[in-house]
Amino acid sequence: MKIELDDAMLLSVEKPARYTGNELNMVRKDPEAVQVRYAFCFPDTYEVGMSHLGMKILYHVLNLREDTYCERVFAPWTDMAEKMRAENIPLFSLETCTPLREFDLVGFTLQYEMSYTNILDMLDMGGIPVLSSERGDSDPFVMAGGPCAVNPEPLADFIDLFVIGEGEEVIGELVDAHVAWKKSGASREAYLESVCAIEGVYVPSFYAPSHQEDGTLLSIVPNRACAPASIRRRIVKDLDAVPFPENIIVPFTQTVHDRIMLELFRGCIRGCRFCQAGIIYRPVRERSVKNLTGIATRSICQTGYEEVSLMSLSTSDYSGLSELTDALLKVTDDQKVSLALPSLRVDNFSLNLMERVSKVRKSGLTFAPEAGSQRLRDVINKGVTDEDLIQSVCLAVAGGWSSVKLYFMLGLPTETMEDVEAIANLAFRVVDTCRGMADGSVFRGMKISLSAATFVPKPFTPFQWEPQDTMAQMQQKQQFLREKLRQISRRVELSWHDNETSFLEAVLARGDRRLGKVILDAWRGGCRFDSWREHFRYSVWMKAMADNGLDPAFYANRRRPVEEVLPWDHIDMGVTRAFLTSELEKATQAELTRNCANGCMGCGAASYGAGICPKTPR
Repeated sequence: MKIELDDAMLLSVEKPARYTGNELNMVRKDPEAVQVRYAFCFPDTYEVGMSHLGMKILYHVLNLREDTYCERVFAPWTDMAEKMRAENIPLFSLETCTPLREFDLVGFTLQYEMSYTNILDMLDMGGIPVLSSERGDSDPFVMAGGPCAVNPEPLADFIDLFVIGEGEEVIGELVDAHVAWKKSGASREAYLESVCAIEGVYVPSFYAPSHQEDGTLLSIVPNRACAPASIRRRIVKDLDAVPFPENIIVPFTQTVHDRIMLELFRGCIRGCRFCQAGIIYRPVRERSVKNLTGIATRSICQTGYEEVSLMSLSTSDYSGLSELTDALLKVTDDQKVSLALPSLRVDNFSLNLMERVSKVRKSGLTFAPEAGSQRLRDVINKGVTDEDLIQSVCLAVAGGWSSVKLYFMLGLPTETMEDVEAIANLAFRVVDTCRGMADGSVFRGMKISLSAATFVPKPFTPFQWEPQDTMAQMQQKQQFLREKLRQISRRVELSWHDNETSFLEAVLARGDRRLGKVILDAWRGGCRFDSWREHFRYSVWMKAMADNGLDPAFYANRRRPVEEVLPWDHIDMGVTRAFLTSELEKATQAELTRNCANGCMGCGAASYGAGICPKTPR
């Protein structure tokens, strides 16, 4: 079945290009000529999803297979969703306008906890039963992966299988298993039994949680002989050996990140104790300069983009960065293509490097001190000083940059009001330094933005046991910081995260399987696009919690004993619990841990035998 959209409908909604497809480099195949049809679903708008590198990678990997057709599906914005429901139009793919229910495999990427209700909404609009227990032989298998899948339990009622870890290799194994299963004519359950033997695959219906009287978990154990007691994360050991997209789709409408993205490496050597990504992507594995240069060269030719962004958790830690930028500049200079270097650290910022990559266009610079005081930066193992930041900003101003953004976090473990005040004092030092060194015209145009995010404790970090500040505490700190900034400088523009959103994010991030009913009730109560402030309905979420007899503070604001069974304890991310508890203890002493490049700290990721680990002495 192919959905035919009426032009009048498209012209009546915001950004109709979200729903038309047919972009440059879109993959076209005959759906009748393939054995497996895969719908890659991004539970947010087109312009957000089309900016996601992971979607581009898996779209490319799957479509390299002759037997598979991967198509894209995004959450329709509220105006389009309303019209589709009124006209009884099911959610469809962009490539062939096929209803979601007609695919073999439907995969969601879990980038943000606040997208969970959109997953349910997309399944419902696509004609697929929301609950996995209600799906029959004619329904697609619904899978999910991504960073939020490290704690799959809140979505366990809705997802048939999770991919834990990186998907380039395991996705092919899942497709192979589906081809074999389809030929066998076996039951739906037989497919799930076959894939639960694949490393990195978690089938939640094959596991049963039990709770103690106080609400804490007693255990999560397999209820099938085929299910392993622990699910080990999959990684790609050699990034140069797996495909990377070069002919990426070029949208007709502007997206969040309208550019070529080059992933230099995965993982991070630094070990910031609040950072989930720095743990779950270990060990550090780099792409070669030669490979990256070739990808960039071909991507520019095949897309026409005017910017190449070098992407990683800490781009300036790439071991061959100078060599890479020299090689890329030979390609980009003549074509007036600019290079962007996000994720720079203040302790290894190089003006020479920034001047080289900004010959075409100077954009704003972003630095992330994370905390205002040295004590608190040591607690989180940030490993940078005030002087590092001041020196970096001075270099930037001297080089002609007039826009600097500083990222901080509020509510970090052990934080005091003195630490909050230190953020304002550090911002003032930045302003004062810029005033003292820059000529008048530069300083008058100087823009300094300060973003204060709310700390959210995440699974598989040393702070996974720590409580989040209550909303009252966060409001107090935010107002205190705003007043301090007003007193010392009006040149700094302050923004912060919404407290209700951050609170719910913490609930879902550290939640257990009982939250499935809460998510279902919230969605039924009208919740969707929860990450968009204008659509977030906090009262509906709180009612859903109360109706199911759950206290959100139990999940967000409670310090958990290190011996407590956690909802994600049956997931093995390759980093040991002993290492995380050791890092938590070091945090209480404000003791730093060296980075991976300076010596192995025995986190456990060396068990993969990949990347930096075999090369680094203990």
